[in-house]
Parts: sequence; structure tokens; C-alpha cells
Amino acid sequence: MYTSKPIDVHIICDDSAENLLRKRLTLIQRPAYHTRVWFHKPTWQSMVDRVEREGSIKTDHSAGLPGLMKLFIHELLPRNVTKSIFVDTDALLIADPALLWDQFSTLRPTTAIVMASHPDQNAPEWHNASRICSCIMLLDLEKLRDLRMMDSSIYRELGGVKAFSPEAFVTMYGLPGGDGKGKYDNVRLGDQGYWWAIVDHRRDLFEPLKYDFEVTSCLLQTYNIGLGDELITMEEEQKHQIFTKDTPQEGITILPKLLHFNCLHGTARYYEWSGWSDPNDILTKRWGPAMTFHVGYKWIWLNRGRADNPEHTLEMISIPNASFDDQLQLANKQHAQS
Repeated sequence: MYTSKPIDVHIICDDSAENLLRKRLTLIQRPAYHTRVWFHKPTWQSMVDRVEREGSIKTDHSAGLPGLMKLFIHELLPRNVTKSIFVDTDALLIADPALLWDQFSTLRPTTAIVMASHPDQNAPEWHNASRICSCIMLLDLEKLRDLRMMDSSIYRELGGVKAFSPEAFVTMYGLPGGDGKGKYDNVRLGDQGYWWAIVDHRRDLFEPLKYDFEVTSCLLQTYNIGLGDELITMEEEQKHQIFTKDTPQEGITILPKLLHFNCLHGTARYYEWSGWSDPNDILTKRWGPAMTFHVGYKWIWLNRGRADNPEHTLEMISIPNASFDDQLQLANKQHAQS
């Protein structure tokens, strides 16, 4: 809706999700900028097998097995995709995504992972995994591949660079299964618990994301920011902010660019949350009109390009049975030896 540049969108999903999205995207026949959408569709069994090849991770989170795939984005997207922005499905851009992409140009040469950092949060029962949020991430996929973030029995067979996540997991959670022979049963918040171990152990790879890009309704009450008071100054806005003390955002005014409607319990789709119909709910007061506008925005209104301009087109590419990079590396080696 807000992009100012051509855009590539990679969606890791199943057939039903692709069908739902294609029905909507087909309505866009002349976008303002060239748009390409890939549907990467690993089978359920291939996801099970990849987790088994890693050997130690499992989850009790509601996102289940698909949620763990956030740890393998660098393996599921092709190698010619070197960087990516990851956005949870309950998040909503309200500004140009190029502003988020431009954050890559500000990073240290060693940085591979960027996500919101909340060092003020304290939750020992989660091993303090709420000190980050893996809901919005900037990922240098090339670095994560070269460094081998996630382990695999195939990588161990192929040799070469040793995966770095196993050491991170052991450092934070101990041996998997307690004896090194099982799987982790003490990691909470799904993939985020594993990401937390990774970035806490490898701080050289991590930088915090501005809260502008992760205005969250979970725990942090959207930092007490919302619509209204259009003439407020930067200084006055900053005074109203909450949950920024002792964080990377302290003393810096949050200027919302992405809304994250998470922890709206009792509904599978954030826009169907019952609280939106309650005019007294604080989240509804702050952001209800924004949610209503974006959810109600017609897909055909995205036909902003010129019909005679070949650049004003949308392409969709489907990749069934998407493979993981460890499998591809093994296949390449076998091919080279044949």
C-alpha cells in the first residue's frame, strides 16, 4: 500500500494460504511499482524432517511446527535472496516498507539479525526471552548461511563450518533433554526462545530495531502511543511514552511505522478480535480506526499504475515442495561426485 519502490515478497506457506492470497493479489493488475510474489511451500513432512535433522529443538507454542520455520528462513529462501524483512501475519505496515529496508544501510558489517530489544523486561520463567521480539526482523540471510546458524545432520556429514546455534542453546538452556540425548522441553515462546539464545550468545551478530517498526499491543501497550492530538510536539509525545526507560529507545521519540496486534487472545485473526467493538478498550481507542481503514481498504484501490507501463505489473511464482538449503547442498555434492 505504501511502497515507494519495486518490491519482492516471499511467503512461506501452504496451498490454502496461497489460494487465499492469490484471490486477493489477482485483483491488482497494475500496481504503482513492479511487484513479485513468491509462494514457497515446504511440505509438512519436510518441515518435520528438517527439525529432526537439527536434532534438539521442539516447541509447545501455539504456532507449532510452522512457527519454528522462522529459524530456517535463510534455508528456505533461495541463495540469490541475500537479505529479508520478516513480518508476522498479525502486523500491519502503516508507512513505506523502504524505510524499514533502509535500516540495513545503517548496520555494522558483522550484523546479521535485527529485532526489537526490550532489556527492561524480566520473565525468568521464559529465561527472559521477552527481552526480544522475533515478530519483526531484519535478516542478513547470506551471513546466516555462511555462518551456518542452524545445525543439521547433513551439515555434520558434509563437514566445513560448524553451526553456531547449538552452543548458544546449551549456554542458555543446558543440554537438550537434560542429558544431551533428547530435545529441549524448557524453551518458551516458540521460535523466540531460540532466537533469544542465539542473539544473547552472539551479540556481535545482533542490533536492536527501532520501536517505530514494532509498535506492539503485547505487554508493552503500544508504548502509550496512538492516533489523535495531531499538533503534539516531538518532545511532548516522548513524555507520554512508556516502557522505553533503560531500552535502546530511551530519550528517542517513537514514530509509528508498523503496528503489531499480537496477544489479542481468543481470536485467530487480529482484525476479528472482539475488543475492536468496545469503544472503551484502550487499544481500540488508540488504533481501532487504523485497523478498520487498513482491513477495509479495497485491493482494487492498489491499481495505481499506468496500464501502458510494462513495469506496473504483478508477478506470482509458486514453488511447491520447497527444499531446505542443507538438502540442496547435499544434492549439489552428490551431483558433483557423479
